[in-house]
Amino acid sequence: MERFGFILHPLEVQDITRKFSLAERLPNHWLETMFRHSPPIKVSHITGVRSPQGTEAEGWFVGCLLTSRQMLELPLPIVLDKIIKAARKAKELGASIVGLGAFTAVVGDAGLTVAQNVDIAVTTGNSYTVATALQGIRYAADTMEMSLENASVAVLGATGSIGSACARILARDVGNLVLAARSLDKLEKLAAKIRTETRSDPVVTTDLAEACRQADIVVAVTSATNAIVEPEWLRPGAIVCDVARPRNVSRRVAETRKDVLIFEGGVVQVPGNVDFGLDFGFPARTSYACMAETMILALEGRYENFTLGRDLSVEQVDEINRLAAKNGFHVAGLRSFERAISEEWIAEVKENARKARRVPASS
Repeated sequence: MERFGFILHPLEVQDITRKFSLAERLPNHWLETMFRHSPPIKVSHITGVRSPQGTEAEGWFVGCLLTSRQMLELPLPIVLDKIIKAARKAKELGASIVGLGAFTAVVGDAGLTVAQNVDIAVTTGNSYTVATALQGIRYAADTMEMSLENASVAVLGATGSIGSACARILARDVGNLVLAARSLDKLEKLAAKIRTETRSDPVVTTDLAEACRQADIVVAVTSATNAIVEPEWLRPGAIVCDVARPRNVSRRVAETRKDVLIFEGGVVQVPGNVDFGLDFGFPARTSYACMAETMILALEGRYENFTLGRDLSVEQVDEINRLAAKNGFHVAGLRSFERAISEEWIAEVKENARKARRVPASS
């Protein structure tokens, strides 16, 4: 039996009150102060993960009790200490590898310091997150009846490690590729690299808004700390994949643009009769890609640091994709703002986009 752990944290105070109902009676700032000084906790025991190869795994969700706001605003040493203690808790429970979830994979140096301070393998799950985001783009394009071969795709934050990997992989399949970021020099270097690797001839720009306005598909992976993609930037029927943490796309886009399909990555089908012991808003036996990467590595017995830091390679993405397929993991849908997207919602977006395209520009 292989064993893994995965670190969760409350995205907002309300997530704490859902777990501990008595906490509803306390002010938010009291709760944040209380949990800031709390040790990590075992949230649930995960059972039933079984690959087609016959390998089985069990695991544990471990709670690092800091909200997203605290992760970003508290002094970094305090945040890292909390994450390191949560990783040690995972090992104490029996895990041989631990995955970093949500903002625990973002703060500081993206897992490097954590890995240096624990006697357990660590991964952020970013490689499979990118792989499933790209699979999600293909799934969304097919659902929206959009041809990738003819689509114009804009990658925002293309010169970052995740953005670069996304752009280089997408260049294999898409019609037109636009690379957008702040540094024109870095963009030109990336474009030159893509030209040597593929037949693609990317366009580069530092104007993110204009890149979005011309795109059928937008991949947002910038390092901005606030949402930057505005509703006015997007054309009807556009597909927007927001891989960034913190998000690049604000809730206002989702609230006002019902003719645009926004998602953050793939919902992953986990092999076996898995029981997570926790409801995080997904259909049964499905998970986030970052969780799945940790399970995949455990099933493979790959108890080694895998995706760490901000230097993500195409080779890593391709490798975890191969291992996922081997072990029976695959994308089973899309997610948006921590919830699975229904087929009914996608159909509604398609219909709204058709109507928006028929409305004259002057109306």
